Amino acid sequence: MEAVIQAHKKEYGVKPDVIASAPCRFHLMGDHTWFFRDKTLSMGVDLPVYVAVSKRSDYNLKFCYEQLDEQKHTTLQTNKFKKEDKWANAIKSIVAGYQALGFTCPGMEFTVYSDVLPSAGFGVTTAIKVASAWAIKELNGFRCSEANLLKVIETANRKFLQIENHKEDNFSCIYSKANSMILTDHNNANFDIIPFPYKDKVIVLTDAQVPRVTLWNEESLLQPENVLLLGELKSRSSNVYGGWKYEDNTQEINEVLSVTSEETKRRLLCVMNEHKYILDAVNSVGKKDFASFARAVNRSYENMRDLYELSCPEIDWILKRVQTLDENPEDVRNPVNCGRITGKGFGRCTYSILRASDVDKYKAKLEEYSRIFGFDAKTYIVKPSKGVQLV
Repeated sequence: MEAVIQAHKKEYGVKPDVIASAPCRFHLMGDHTWFFRDKTLSMGVDLPVYVAVSKRSDYNLKFCYEQLDEQKHTTLQTNKFKKEDKWANAIKSIVAGYQALGFTCPGMEFTVYSDVLPSAGFGVTTAIKVASAWAIKELNGFRCSEANLLKVIETANRKFLQIENHKEDNFSCIYSKANSMILTDHNNANFDIIPFPYKDKVIVLTDAQVPRVTLWNEESLLQPENVLLLGELKSRSSNVYGGWKYEDNTQEINEVLSVTSEETKRRLLCVMNEHKYILDAVNSVGKKDFASFARAVNRSYENMRDLYELSCPEIDWILKRVQTLDENPEDVRNPVNCGRITGKGFGRCTYSILRASDVDKYKAKLEEYSRIFGFDAKTYIVKPSKGVQLV
């Protein structure tokens, strides 16, 4: 905290009036299926992003990112999206979100402090937005309900940044709890807290440092006609979490998806499989059955790699090494470790859930990875963490 305060004071000459922190996050499963109103399993983790703010007596907005040593600025009257403002657009969007909802904002000075940078893909930008929303509210004494705060963030995303408002990102950053996961139900626009009971395991996030390359245009799949097709394959089921599942009759599936290309069919099948693996994972948590949980995670990765085609050789190499840490790596029914691609997809990040005794072995494998591929992977050992808070 002292480092955050001193960074703000160094930049602006005053101590911050308010500091808020929000956690980084990663998605365990379901991060590419929101468009089909399915489910996403996520976790907020103890990699905090701090936003410190102080009030100005004019209409200027100033921004500083300590670790990037970058400064940006605008005014309340000229606040608009600028590509060159990069991370600062996240804060600017929240200011615009408040203004759009009728709140009067003063000039403000912001400092972002985070040891994890936005390029890592662990939800830093979302954390900046959420922490900024909470800090601005506190600074100005806005009478703003939780529902309105969510509306501020949605307005920031849709109108200012002109991007999709991902509820799973917001929920995992705001509502996450220690020793828990967040299960977002996109169909009902709500979430549930799911316990993470495997306290003997170690969670390792890995930034593989691979430049993201879009292997195919995901927008081609996110079309209303594909939503309708999968809608035909959804059926109510009272004995599964959320009350519905996808059809598992192969003949019925093939008949419904026969109108699509083989490529689209393969990716829609991936979406269906992903929903099943999320249900499997949630069900295994209730039984505290790690082998079943790990099996769902590993199958989800294989599913997204083979049918959705979002992986790359470097990510595949890392996750193969996770499997070989098992004494019996061929026993796919009873894995003791698991891992999957995460982040923005199409390369870059993974998470691994390992036995404590395997963590050093895993890091040794990453040294080999650096020699083979030329990328210096960064690892973060994390724990499930609580959501946004005023510090």
